[in-house]
Amino acid sequence: MLTSHNLSKAIDDLVQSAFTPNEPGVAVIVTQAGEVIHRKGYGIANLELGVTIEPDMVFRLGSISKQFTAVAVLMLMEQGKLDLDDPITKFLPNYPTHDYLITIEHLLTHTNGIQNYTAMPQMHSLQRKDFTVEELIDFFKYQPMQFAPGKRWFYTNSGYFLLGAIIETISGLTYEQFVQQNIFDTLEMKQSCYDMPQRIIPRRACGYQKGTDGYLNAEYMSMTIPYAAGSLASTVDDLAKWDAALYTAKLVSQETLRRAFTTTRLVNCNYGYGWFITNYQGHQIVEHDGGIDGFAAHAIRMPNERIFVAVLSNNQHKERLLEPLIVKIATHTIGKPYQEPPTIQVSSELLASYEGVYRFHDGAEITVTCQNNILFSRNEGCPPLEYFPVSPTEFVFKSNSFYQYRFISNAQGMVTGVELRYRLDPPEVANKIANAVPELV
Repeated sequence: MLTSHNLSKAIDDLVQSAFTPNEPGVAVIVTQAGEVIHRKGYGIANLELGVTIEPDMVFRLGSISKQFTAVAVLMLMEQGKLDLDDPITKFLPNYPTHDYLITIEHLLTHTNGIQNYTAMPQMHSLQRKDFTVEELIDFFKYQPMQFAPGKRWFYTNSGYFLLGAIIETISGLTYEQFVQQNIFDTLEMKQSCYDMPQRIIPRRACGYQKGTDGYLNAEYMSMTIPYAAGSLASTVDDLAKWDAALYTAKLVSQETLRRAFTTTRLVNCNYGYGWFITNYQGHQIVEHDGGIDGFAAHAIRMPNERIFVAVLSNNQHKERLLEPLIVKIATHTIGKPYQEPPTIQVSSELLASYEGVYRFHDGAEITVTCQNNILFSRNEGCPPLEYFPVSPTEFVFKSNSFYQYRFISNAQGMVTGVELRYRLDPPEVANKIANAVPELV
C-alpha cells in the first residue's frame, strides 16, 4: 500500500494525464474513513475569465442526482408514507400504465419499461423550454411501453422524473424544497442545490462542450427537464459529506440502505436504487456517473474499505475519460491498480469481416468499418470511435477499455452480430443488417 503522500502523487499523475491545465477540467476528492487523501482542482473553470478550477467549486451532477432522489423516496418509505410495492397510480392516478402494474420499485431500478423521454427525438429541440412537472409527464406518458415491468432492465430517466412527482404529491413540497430541506440542510451540504441557470450560485463552474474550432459554452438547457433525474449541483466536498452520512442513520437506516445497495433480481443487472453495484477483484463498488450539457461527473464508494472518490468536470468532451480515470484512482487507493487489457494483432481479413451496419433491438444502429487495419465504430450523428483488439473477436474503445465489442459468428463462420459490453450496463446485442459500409470520415 502506498503512503498517503505517494498515493496523492499517483492520483495527481493520473488526473494530469487526462486533463491539461489550459482546458476545462475537473475537481477531485479522495477520502478514506473520512480522512482526505487527495483534494485538488485541475484546468479552467471559466475560459473567458481565465479562472482556474478549485476543489470547492460547484458543478452539475447529472444522473448522480438519482441517488438523492432514491434516498428521498426511501425516507418517505420509512415514514410510512409509501411502500416500494405501491403502484405508481396510487400517487399519480392519471398516469396511463397501459394495463401494466408499475410499482415505485420498478421506477427506482429502471425495470419499469417506460420510454426514456430524454432519448425521444423531439426532446433536443425543446431543451430551452421550461416545463411544469405535469407538462413533461404528458410529453412521454402516452408512449408505448418498451417491455412489461420487471421483465428487463433499461436505463430510463422517465422513471426518476416520475419519482420526483411522487415525492411532491406525498410531501406537499416541490422536489427542490424536499431535497434541500431534508437532505442538503440536514447534512450541512451548503454548496449543494437544485441548479437553475438564472440563480446566482457562488463558485459555480461554467460548462463547456467541444466544437470544430475549440471549446464552446454549453448549450442552454432548462433544468425543469432533468428535474429529479439529473438537476442537482454540488461540490466534491459536499459529496464527501453525503458519502459519510450513508454510513449513519441520519437520513435512513442502514437496513434500508442495504436494500438500495443490492442489485435487482434480474439476470445481468447490476443496479440497485439510484446506484450501480459493481465489483473489482472482490471489492464491492457502489457508484454512479452523470452527464449533462457541459458537465460530466462520477462518484465511487467502496464501503468495505470506507473509500470515496468523486470527480466533477465542466468538460463534456472528456466525459468518456471520467470512468476509467475514477476507477484507476479507486483501485490505486486500495493498492490494486487497474491494468488495461493488452492488445493483440489481428489480420486485415478478419477486421474486414466485421465491417457492416448493426442494429440494436430499439432500432439504434452502429456502423463498423476498417481503415488502415484499425477498427472504427460510429453511431448516427457522432464521430467515429477507434477500437483495439484484445482477442480475435473482442475490441476495446481506445479511450475507455470499459466499452467493449464482441463480434458473434454463426456455425458457418459468418459474422451475424456484435455484443456491446459496458462495465455498468447489461450486455446488448446488435444484429448485422448490412455488409457494405461507406468510409467513416
